[in-house]
Amino acid sequence: MRHDSHYVEDLVKGNRSIGKVIAINLIEPNPDQPRVEIGDLSELSSSIKQKGVLEPLLVKPVRETGRWMIIAGERRWRAANLAGLREVPCIELDIDDQSVAEIALIENLQRKDLTIWEEADGLAALARTYGYTHEEIARKIAKSRTTVTESMTIAGIPENIRERCRQARISAKSTLLEIARQFDDRAMEEYVAFLIEGQKQASAIEKTEKAGNVPPRKEKSLRKFEGLDRNPSPSAETNRFDSGTFKYRSEAFAIEIKFPGKTAYGKKEILKALKETFDQVKARPE
Repeated sequence: MRHDSHYVEDLVKGNRSIGKVIAINLIEPNPDQPRVEIGDLSELSSSIKQKGVLEPLLVKPVRETGRWMIIAGERRWRAANLAGLREVPCIELDIDDQSVAEIALIENLQRKDLTIWEEADGLAALARTYGYTHEEIARKIAKSRTTVTESMTIAGIPENIRERCRQARISAKSTLLEIARQFDDRAMEEYVAFLIEGQKQASAIEKTEKAGNVPPRKEKSLRKFEGLDRNPSPSAETNRFDSGTFKYRSEAFAIEIKFPGKTAYGKKEILKALKETFDQVKARPE
């Protein structure tokens, strides 16, 4: 089994898994499957036709209907259907819904073709449904906490803005993070519009260059980010603040960031702390 050994294999051992062959028409997909886009099954189907299903499906018995629900292996099940198989090898696990969701997500996260949206929504679902912290999710799927936080920040992008991103083929993680980090939905929409306009301008310049009418352009950043220039004032010589705590107060709120063990810190460290806090807030379920 190509699963996270410290988690999935423990579940298999602990729940007395049973290997069996089950009729395809008695198996049904998981309605909460994290994967949305199944992809092209022709190559997998051809392989199954020749060699059979080499890796068993993980299934859970649905006692009310006498059927089995797929925990992991929906693509293999669909491809086996296309190949004309009437039954497939399975490993039966009698586990709760929480464990089903976790295994399905882990199994999918190990596949390279999972889209950034599917990964983000899957992680967000674990946090929303079962109350896991970013640290807990990171341990379960063997990824860094930063990766988990970034994915869940992207999961906060509303569907209408996601659709605009898909249409404009905006899919780079760094760009989607910049969109997600805007303060509200309107700011996200404005930033996506800004990116799309930048794409149009770049395309127009490229066409002009190909026609030989202008010299090649120099790459320029689409956006400038301003540093934090608030009090307390940094030392003129070092551009660093002279205490272990940054404080900012306005009429509406106060912010205090402590840097344990430090007597001085710079703007980059403040901005990093603010960014991490912002990402955590944006990634929290509603």
